[in-house]
Amino acid sequence: MHDREEPRRSPRTELPKSPTGIQGLDEVTWGGLPKGRPTLVVGKAGSGKTLLGMEFLIYGALEYGEPGVLVSFEEPVEDLIQNVASLGYDLNDLIAKDLLVIDHVEISRSDIIETGEFDLEALFIRLGYAIDSIGASRIVLDTIESLFSGFTDTTILRAELRRLFFWLKNKGITAVITGESGEGTMTRHGLEEYVSDCVIHLDHRVDEQISTRRLRVVKYRGSVHGTNEYPFLIDEAGISVLPITSTGLAHTVTRERVSSGVGELDAMFEGEGFYRGSTIMVAGTAGTGKTSFGASFVQAACLRGEKCLYFSFEESPDQIVRNMQSIGIDLAPHIESDLLEIQSSRPTMYGLEMHLVMLLKEIRQKQPEVVVIDPLTDLIAIGTTKDVKVMLTRLIDYLKTNRTTALFTHLVHSREEGAPSDLAVSSLIDTLIRLQYVESAGEHNRGLYILKSRGMGHSNQIREYRITDNGIELADAYVGHAGMFMGTARFVQEAKDRAELEARREEIALRQRELERKKRIMEGQIAVLQDEFASYEESLRREIQTEGRRQRSADAEMQAIRRLRMPEDSDDDRRVHLAGRRTEEER
Repeated sequence: MHDREEPRRSPRTELPKSPTGIQGLDEVTWGGLPKGRPTLVVGKAGSGKTLLGMEFLIYGALEYGEPGVLVSFEEPVEDLIQNVASLGYDLNDLIAKDLLVIDHVEISRSDIIETGEFDLEALFIRLGYAIDSIGASRIVLDTIESLFSGFTDTTILRAELRRLFFWLKNKGITAVITGESGEGTMTRHGLEEYVSDCVIHLDHRVDEQISTRRLRVVKYRGSVHGTNEYPFLIDEAGISVLPITSTGLAHTVTRERVSSGVGELDAMFEGEGFYRGSTIMVAGTAGTGKTSFGASFVQAACLRGEKCLYFSFEESPDQIVRNMQSIGIDLAPHIESDLLEIQSSRPTMYGLEMHLVMLLKEIRQKQPEVVVIDPLTDLIAIGTTKDVKVMLTRLIDYLKTNRTTALFTHLVHSREEGAPSDLAVSSLIDTLIRLQYVESAGEHNRGLYILKSRGMGHSNQIREYRITDNGIELADAYVGHAGMFMGTARFVQEAKDRAELEARREEIALRQRELERKKRIMEGQIAVLQDEFASYEESLRREIQTEGRRQRSADAEMQAIRRLRMPEDSDDDRRVHLAGRRTEEER
């Protein structure tokens, strides 16, 4: 059996594209719209079609040197210029520099005579003149329904639609044609999406009084593209699209540590605090001081000279500043020095995805080193747990890619010990700190412990903390054998332990003194015995000496008596004997 030979492929050729310059859209389309081909932008009224087409022309003229033509079949030129001026763009200046032509074509029933030979040749001539007058590379037709509003013969309408798209394509100009969505269909006439090389659908949906804008690339001939729905934002800066393709798990990390703002808490993390660029969640029941921990973290970052962005969903900036001043955390100087910016809004102001777009837009513009979201829980009011988790995943991926250290506070409704989070987002968080009330001896006390901390050693102790006039203070852990005590019970137990320790010390000291006394008595007795021993030894020695002398005297006398009993001894012998006797006596 022979191996199958793989067919030889030609080098891959990228489809030429025209970048739109719109934040995020070029990432979704992998480079922009098909160059020299028509793109259909379809959506209901108010979905942002005209604005997308207008920004496509403005960015093309300003950033890519491609002049453009806008042909409006609905709005007068003056209205368009005025509308775009609110975004900070001066269309009159672009027109004066021959970078833009705006033409308003009013279509009325009387302008169209439907005969079997009728076509849009006059419009093509008008478009061709506008394009050639400035050498335009881009054109926007807004909207196609207005252009064909006078047609009642669907056969003619579909033929002219096809001719229009083919004319634009043959002209080699990058075109954006806007169109209205149909009822149950992509477009009104059901043909536009087939003759377009690229189709982008804009959706503006309202769910439970919360609006959300989404964008989807329905088709893109000759090119890969993002296929999901992407939330997008329209604000004073225009359109911002959040592409999922820009997020992922390819971010790099650092071993640098940053302080939590509470020295005793840093000590629980090997004395160095959190990893820079990590995500921290402070979860706890109401009143446990979550915002105080967030403010402490922000103050420490500002004191290091780092920019901070604080998103609050419950309190206004002034309220946060006032409340934190009451516990010795003064954020006002950091706001005045532009190191800290607090943005407050109600969660219901935007949809969940819009919140994500808004947050990322602010983070992208401000480029902070530290971000605090307080509390994250309020977002669940405008989305399901699953939606919040998806939203958080996108946000966290973006923050980690930019090495932005983020602290989230989270309101826990359950007082069950060990419950990490009602949102089940703990898997997305690097460091999870649990705050909770501990009831004992008829009082409430605050307790803190670390549930998890990726890549860092951390204490497993439950630490009591107090919110004082000087900020957050963690009490030393009670390490006694009697278990965990907090508050008054802790002070009582510590006093009892100290009393027991003092009693044991006094008992030991007493026994030591008794030992010394016995030692001195023993040493005295030993001295007496030694004296008695020495006296006895001396007495015995004297007796021995006396006995020796007595014995020698007796021996001498015996010698003298023996000689007296021996007469034959000469005088010389007696003299010798007497001399020896005298010597013995002298001894």
